[in-house]
Amino acid sequence: MKNKSTFFLLLLSVLGWGQTNLDEFNEMVNAERKAAAATMNVVVNANTSNYDVTYHKIELTVNPASPTVSGKVTTTFTALENMNTVTFDLMNELTVTAVKMNGANLAFVQNASEELVITLPSTVNTGNTASVEITYNGTPPPSGFDSFGTGTHAGTPVMWTLSEPFGARDWWPCKQDLNDKINLVDIYITAPSQYVAASNGLEQSQTINGALKTTHFRHNYPIPAYLICFAVTNYTVYTQTAGTPPNTFPIVNYVYPENFNATTQAQMDETLAIMDFFESTFEPYPFSNEKYGHAQFGWGGGMEHTTISFMNNFSRGLIAHELGHHWFGDKVTCGSWKDIWLNEGFATYMASMVIEQFDGETAFIADKTAMISNITLQTTGAVYLTDTEALNASRIFSSRLSYNKGAMVLHMLRFKLGDALFFQALRNYLADPTLAYNYAVTAQLKMHLETAANEDLTEFFNDWVYNQGYPTYTVSAQNWGGGQAKITLNQTQSHPSVTFFEMPVPIRLTGSGGQTYDVVLNHTFSGEEFIIPVPFTVTGVQFDPKKHIISRNNTAQLDQALFTTAATIALYPNPTNQKVHLQMPDQLDLETVTIYNSVGQMVGEYTHTDMDIRHLASGSYHVKILTSEGVFYKKLIKN
Repeated sequence: MKNKSTFFLLLLSVLGWGQTNLDEFNEMVNAERKAAAATMNVVVNANTSNYDVTYHKIELTVNPASPTVSGKVTTTFTALENMNTVTFDLMNELTVTAVKMNGANLAFVQNASEELVITLPSTVNTGNTASVEITYNGTPPPSGFDSFGTGTHAGTPVMWTLSEPFGARDWWPCKQDLNDKINLVDIYITAPSQYVAASNGLEQSQTINGALKTTHFRHNYPIPAYLICFAVTNYTVYTQTAGTPPNTFPIVNYVYPENFNATTQAQMDETLAIMDFFESTFEPYPFSNEKYGHAQFGWGGGMEHTTISFMNNFSRGLIAHELGHHWFGDKVTCGSWKDIWLNEGFATYMASMVIEQFDGETAFIADKTAMISNITLQTTGAVYLTDTEALNASRIFSSRLSYNKGAMVLHMLRFKLGDALFFQALRNYLADPTLAYNYAVTAQLKMHLETAANEDLTEFFNDWVYNQGYPTYTVSAQNWGGGQAKITLNQTQSHPSVTFFEMPVPIRLTGSGGQTYDVVLNHTFSGEEFIIPVPFTVTGVQFDPKKHIISRNNTAQLDQALFTTAATIALYPNPTNQKVHLQMPDQLDLETVTIYNSVGQMVGEYTHTDMDIRHLASGSYHVKILTSEGVFYKKLIKN
């Protein structure tokens, strides 16, 4: 889902972003945040941890003209320990009128902890299953984001739900912690017959009974409670076909009739190209046995309910973000709200990748520039949340940290590892049988990235995910003689939780004839110097021109100092395969000649001008020449 702050809107307007795009991002974030605004007192409910929900039959009677619900929810569960009671999350504004098991009434109580506690007729032993039927009615509370909302469009009533993160209990008895997914859900929406109902999964039937119509949906994939949804109004239904024959599936769009026109239809049609791009980049759409779809609803932005995203509009960015969630968020769901970036960072980055794919590199750089500018407006903030932060809706759904910083951290991992390893790691993550259609935490993503890259990423995650702030770089470049340049990198940090941000650093050197030469430097400490070959005289230097790194207030300058002495120093023959001679002015006294390979390892040291290099492998080497008048650097080729 998506949104952003006022200062960010102003900043990005300066950068040339359209106001519509910024408002849209604001609304998407708010759509996730607002549902939680009044319910963040909720913590993991230990009283619901002793069973596993396998099935819900949710039967609701509603009228979008009235903010009330009458329902009957049948839940089948498996005991994880011996149980004499079973507890569900349910707000006390909803009144339970009966609870039954096998047709017999059961005792129950609704307590001050917003729980429904049911006394079972006998002990349900570990591993056994049981079903209870709960009948209830009432007016769901207006908890922050209107998890159960009503409104109008063009004078017609509309009703919708949006339960992330803790709003499901506002309108039905459930288990809403991030430790259980329901295997199968049947959803029956009974409403006045002039309306159209939308929900998760595939529509099974419509049954007319007088002035009422019951629409039955079935969802056969594991789903957390917060992603179960419905909406009701006088929708126009527009269906497309996605996928590759014979493995196709419908995209079902529920649109306000006053908004259904050629422009809106063309926007919705963009879903097909985005779907193809995501499928080719990651894996086939995870819910292809059912559908994908959109349903307009009465709040700005969007919400990625499994198989049907609720949408305020059908802009490409909103479609991309909510569709991206169906891989990262709906198939593999964050295992705690501390790990929310596994949902939101991914969806934000996937929308940015759509810009890269369809609009090109310049637009992609502009999008990353905007994200970096927002991230670095404050000097603090980590991607990963603390326990206390995970109870704060604004912090969970922070556009700056969970969305933008999460997205840019993913981009930095892509830049660091390279496309092949990065995307293979993500495909492995999505296919992991312990994570697929289940929950994941940050350490599990890290493990898949490390396995694919055969690289320890602990330092990277400590710097960029778990700790706070960002670096500021100072870059100095000098022409160094003999077709070389020296680059010196210094770094400061915005927050004391990180002493040094390790990251490959991209530098662009430019020449007077319009030449450019890009290098990536493995920066490991502040003040580090790099001697690199350059095929022209350097006249300018740029730091990170393609915006690969979260950073701010960087400076890059060319040191104009001339090294005339260096021009008189030469190695010959060069290239060579046996011996090399050092030529230098008579006034210089040689102290040492040290030869380094391409990864900075010392492979030879000499104290005289004639050197035997037959022991060296073929390749390019850097030579450090220490003299009575300073240090000089040369390049040596062994053939």
